[in-house]
Amino acid sequence: MTQISVIVATYNWPAALGLCLQSLKNQSFRDFEILIADDGSKEETRNLIQKYIQEFPIKITHLWHEDIGCRKTIIGNRAINSANGQYLIFLDGDCVVQPDYLQRHLSLAQKGYLVTGSRILLNQKFTQEILTEGYIDFSRLQKNSFFLRIQGSINKFLPLFIKFGNGKWRNYKKFFWRRIKGCNMACWKEDALAIKGFDETLIGWGHEDADFIFRLENKGIIRKSGSWSTEVIHLFHKVRDQSNNDESTKRILEKVRLMRAGQFQ
Repeated sequence: MTQISVIVATYNWPAALGLCLQSLKNQSFRDFEILIADDGSKEETRNLIQKYIQEFPIKITHLWHEDIGCRKTIIGNRAINSANGQYLIFLDGDCVVQPDYLQRHLSLAQKGYLVTGSRILLNQKFTQEILTEGYIDFSRLQKNSFFLRIQGSINKFLPLFIKFGNGKWRNYKKFFWRRIKGCNMACWKEDALAIKGFDETLIGWGHEDADFIFRLENKGIIRKSGSWSTEVIHLFHKVRDQSNNDESTKRILEKVRLMRAGQFQ
C-alpha cells in the first residue's frame, strides 16, 4: 500500500493549524505521515506542534525557517525532499479535512497523474464560531449544511454528501488556471523531484501552485480534478502580502506562451 506524505503549509495561525491536525488525526486511512512546512511562525505555533508530536498516533515532522518574508516555495521544497511517502498531498494549515479525505485522494492516485482538489469556503463569522469551539463536528456540519448555505456561512454543501469515483471525465485536456489551489493538490514524489519542486525564485504570494502544476503538465503528467471527492473546509482569513502577484502572473504566462510555442524547457 502506498504511504502518503501530507505536506501542511502554515504561517502564524496556530488555532487553525490545530483544527487541521485534529482532522488529520481522525482519518479513516492511517498509513501516512505529516510534514509541517512552517514559513517562519512564532513560538506559539512551535509549541502547538510539539504538543501534537507528543500525542499524535502518526509521525509529524516540523520543518521551519526564519521569517524574512513569504518563502513558501523554499520550505515546501524542504518538505518534498524530506518526505518518506511515495505520494504527496499538499494541504494548507487553514484547511480542515473530512474523515475520508486521504482515502479519497488515494482512490484517485495513478502513475502519470496529479490531482487538484477544490474547497468549501467558510465566511468570517462561521470561521470564528468554529475556532471558538475548537473543532468541527462533520456530522453536525452535514446536518446543518443546507441552512448554512442559505445563511452564506458556506459557499456550497452538496460535496459533503455527493462524492464520485475515478474516471476519465476528471482529466483536463490542457493547462489552465481554474481550480489550482495549493491548499489541496497531490502528486507522486518522483514527479515533484523531476521538476525540482516549487520554483524558489517565486518569493511572496503569487501563483507558485499554478507554476508547479504547469511544469508537471509540461513533463507529460496529466492533471485530474479532485472535485466531488476531496473537498477541504477552508477557513476564512485575510491573504498575505500580494505585492508580487502581477510579476509572478507575468512570468507564468510567459512560460505558458513558450510551452505552446514548443520553446519551454
